[in-house]
Amino acid sequence: MLHFGQILPTAGMEKRVLQAINDWIHKISKAGEVEDDFSGSDPRLSVAAILVHIIAVDGVVTEDEKTRLRQVLKQRYDLDDFCTEKLITEATQKEDDAVDLYGFTSVLKRELDHDQRLEVVALMWEMVYADGELSEFEDNVVWRVAELIGVSARDRVTIRQRVEARAFGD
Repeated sequence: MLHFGQILPTAGMEKRVLQAINDWIHKISKAGEVEDDFSGSDPRLSVAAILVHIIAVDGVVTEDEKTRLRQVLKQRYDLDDFCTEKLITEATQKEDDAVDLYGFTSVLKRELDHDQRLEVVALMWEMVYADGELSEFEDNVVWRVAELIGVSARDRVTIRQRVEARAFGD
């Protein structure tokens, strides 16, 4: 026998249904534009996870770093606010679950050409300097990722100097 409580949705269920409808409408309205489903083989997800790792590696995540992360990802991948937040959320989860950076760097090495990998290094340096400081941990992550994606030490240093000059107005 069916009870009255079984046919009425719970408050939590209503919220999930409304969110699903909202997501569906958003996805339809974005048809033909930037895809907002970030698979594990999507280099955008790998880049975002590495950038999330960089801002957290020194033990302090500042509002400036969070803001810069949103700006960088939104601009670099031409995302709207919804997709940017979704990318950051998924990247944060992937980074939290990761044992090392190899899963991310292998995607970048496989999916991006050399010039695009140079751009990834530039994005990493932008995150490093988002709080106005360079920690040895951040420097080490950039070095390791650059090595794993096939960016030479010379290119890494050149990009660092360029981003540093822009960040500090030199």
